[in-house]
Order: sequence, then structure tokens, then C-alpha cells
Amino acid sequence: MKRGRKPSVAECKYIKSFSLNPMNWLISKKMSDEWLIVHRDTGSTRFIPAP
Repeated sequence: MKRGRKPSVAECKYIKSFSLNPMNWLISKKMSDEWLIVHRDTGSTRFIPAP
């Protein structure tokens, strides 16, 4: 799996709107309709809708 990257300030605000701590999540893949985010510690993945 591709390594995730640190979210930008705007992406952090968007991740925070889903009641997630943006410091614990990395952005792995950005598609047109959703983002794949990966937890830094556990490696669990989540899909959130793209803004």
C-alpha cells in the first residue's frame, strides 16, 4: 500500500468535520468522489467523501 502523506491545513479542517483527529490520520489516496485516509498508529483505513 502506498504511504500516506500529512494533510494540509484545509484538509485538516475537513477531516476534523468528521469528528476525527487530523493529527492521527494520513491521506493515502484522493479520488474524485472520496478520500482514503489511514490511521498513523493502527493502520486502519477509512473512506470519507471528497469535499
